[in-house]
Amino acid sequence: MAGLAATERFDISASQLASFTVLQLLVYASMQIPVGLMVDRLGSRTVLTVAVAVVSIGQAGFAFADQYALALGARVLVGAGDAMTFICVLRLVTSWFPSRQVPLISQLTGNLGQLGALAAAAPMTWALGHLGWTRAYLAGALAGVAALVALRLLLHDSPARAHLRGVPMTARALAASLAASWAQPGTRLGLWMHFSTPFSTSLMALLWGYPFLVTAEHLSPGTASALLSLLVATSVAYGPLLGWLVGRHPWHRSTTSLLILTALATVWALVLLWPGDAPLPLLVLLIVVVGAGGPGSMIGFDVARTSNPDLRTASASGIVNVGGFTSALLAVLLVGAVLDLLTPGSGEYTPEAFRWAMATQYLLWTLGVVQIVRYRRRIRSLTTREQVAAGSSMVGDGDLLGRA
Repeated sequence: MAGLAATERFDISASQLASFTVLQLLVYASMQIPVGLMVDRLGSRTVLTVAVAVVSIGQAGFAFADQYALALGARVLVGAGDAMTFICVLRLVTSWFPSRQVPLISQLTGNLGQLGALAAAAPMTWALGHLGWTRAYLAGALAGVAALVALRLLLHDSPARAHLRGVPMTARALAASLAASWAQPGTRLGLWMHFSTPFSTSLMALLWGYPFLVTAEHLSPGTASALLSLLVATSVAYGPLLGWLVGRHPWHRSTTSLLILTALATVWALVLLWPGDAPLPLLVLLIVVVGAGGPGSMIGFDVARTSNPDLRTASASGIVNVGGFTSALLAVLLVGAVLDLLTPGSGEYTPEAFRWAMATQYLLWTLGVVQIVRYRRRIRSLTTREQVAAGSSMVGDGDLLGRA
């Protein structure tokens, strides 16, 4: 509904409409590391205040924009505010809950975000249809103002303090802190875990899932839509399960990621190599397995969290968060490039072209697995040497790091 309304209001093409989403994602990705540094320095409460204010201003700008360029500028503000939110929430979870509960609470928080986005879609569709463009987006901006008031009244950075401030740093000190986060092998392991697991889910949910199921597997539009709805449901279901598992067995976090990647690669191979159309039960299995990718990527944040001191937790999470966006963007572009290569100028993609295009995922999985194994070995080697030097088993976060 919003897409159709935007096309009519700004008199734009489909590619220009798509640029709204692409621009928002690019802003989101580019801000992750700066936002992480901001949260480490200023605390989640302050950064979230800025985030909600920026989103509200962007929504108000979108309400009154009557030109494509102005709408793009408003979308940049929405993307910037959105980019600040996730890292703040992760830091809040770390501050409010015991370490063993953090993986589960983080997964539940991610689920709430997904469900919240789905729940907001229906009211926004109704508002656009009954109130019109300007009033609908102004209502969104006013909802942001109400959220801002509630945030300032109710939210604290920790149970004991309203604000948790980091040590003031010069630009050189900030760069050194970021370099220290990057130098930590656990941060890089978390990055590659987050790079490797979610892009298949994004590929199916955001762009190519429906065309693949309808064009390559010849499912009816209704069945394809039902399978994509199942994808959302399974992702939500996996979150608490993986959160509980990681909390109970923190020594095997990278092993859990590798098992998810093995399952993804195996079920995709069965579908892509199946002679003719894959049977519906196999496609259902594909969707159920692919649904684990998004929640599985959250494990990378937990590895980064236990690999860095508290003063660098948010900046390390920002580094990790770039991984999933990068792989999703690469996956979408690779599939599109192969489809265009094998069906030049036709616009009608063949099942064979789709199978070769979807097989490009193996390039990203191979890179991810190599890097996960590489940094897992480095972490375990470093921890073993530290334990020998100390003459005893390491305790706490270092122990969790050693068995990532």
